[in-house]
Amino acid sequence: MSEDSTTRDRARSQEWFERAQKCLIEGVNSPSRGRAVFTGGPVVLERGAGSRVWDADGNRYVDFMMSFGALIHGHAHPRLVEAVMQAMSHGSHFAASTSAEVEAAERFCRMVPTAEAVRFTNSGSESTMLALRLARAATGRTKFIKFEGHYHGWYDPFLLNAHSHPPDQLGSPSRPARIPDSRGIPPSTFADVVLVPWNDVARLEKFIEKHGQQLAAVITEPIMANMGCILPREGYLERVQELARECGALFILDEVVTGFRYAPGGCQELFSLRPDLSTFGKALGAGFPIGAVAGRREILEQMTWGPEMVLHYGTFNGHRLTMKVIAANLDLLAADNNAAFPKLHALGDRAIAGLREVFARRKIKAIVQGFGPMFQIYFTARPAIHDYRDYCKYVDAQTYSRFIHLLLERGIFMTPSNGLHWIISTAHTESDVAFLLEAADAACAELS
Repeated sequence: MSEDSTTRDRARSQEWFERAQKCLIEGVNSPSRGRAVFTGGPVVLERGAGSRVWDADGNRYVDFMMSFGALIHGHAHPRLVEAVMQAMSHGSHFAASTSAEVEAAERFCRMVPTAEAVRFTNSGSESTMLALRLARAATGRTKFIKFEGHYHGWYDPFLLNAHSHPPDQLGSPSRPARIPDSRGIPPSTFADVVLVPWNDVARLEKFIEKHGQQLAAVITEPIMANMGCILPREGYLERVQELARECGALFILDEVVTGFRYAPGGCQELFSLRPDLSTFGKALGAGFPIGAVAGRREILEQMTWGPEMVLHYGTFNGHRLTMKVIAANLDLLAADNNAAFPKLHALGDRAIAGLREVFARRKIKAIVQGFGPMFQIYFTARPAIHDYRDYCKYVDAQTYSRFIHLLLERGIFMTPSNGLHWIISTAHTESDVAFLLEAADAACAELS
């Protein structure tokens, strides 16, 4: 390989993991980091710079997980480090109005065409919770459409069919089985959820015909990102938007994953959509926890103080340090006429094409779905994965996990969960992609 690869020695990671289990449940703070995903235990990371991370044993990796997409500029970007240091020197947070939140909001609204106003929250989950509350208040209705396989955070009403299950448990597409993603949620919580298969216009039209007059909202991801990277069929999102408007429901676009990644205005700009509300997170904070709800001013103004207001409190809303980071982050993305975005697309497309060539040459049944800065590998004989049911029925997630563990041994850091996705940041380079392709080729040789 052209760079030093990692070793299989992760003794220090194992020591930290054993220590963590005495004070943390499963030794982690999220199941996606523990044994449920990483065979034998997690890789414990200690530092990062640019596109690289180093674990507790000193092994170096090229990072293609990038905090599930939060690190749009990679690790420890000098401009962001400077912004943090300057902000901290004058106080990180006041729980009061600051000029920093105004500067961040102005930049946000300039980049997102549909953002007549924005409200910052503290996470993507919080942003989708608030968007649904606003939609219910605006329409006076309570039901909403939630699509199979879409993840909108861990708010109770959204936690239906967001993870894969055996195909025989899914029910028919016309009457999907309702499978809660967590215990501890009363069945009554889901009374207002209309669960619908995604990427199927004909079925959506039937559900709208039946429930349309009761719907407060239709919420969708523009790209299904909780099942890897599943793209919308041509014209599908436009039709979802149209059907929502026809029945008087709000069209909510969940861009927590895709926002500030595919285009300055997110996928709504890329696909020429005009959502009533849209939600953001991950790349917006460039590594800091953040969420946002943006859209039509008349809807957001329901939060104006008064007896009929939509309540949204938060001690850490508009956190000063985070607002400073957001302003610096959006300036970086907007620099040189938004030059970051063509770079992200070109580099991602290069990685996708290279991986497809490796699988074809090695005669491995695998596809690479996505484009530009986000993609996923599926081990399958199918030419494409179009929806949640395709994923549950045709994707070999176990082989994917084996493949990623082989890549980890060769210096590529990525989550072994097939339900997530590969991320390209502005810190990645052509040499990083070349290193990935060499590692993938070596892993395929062992896999076959």
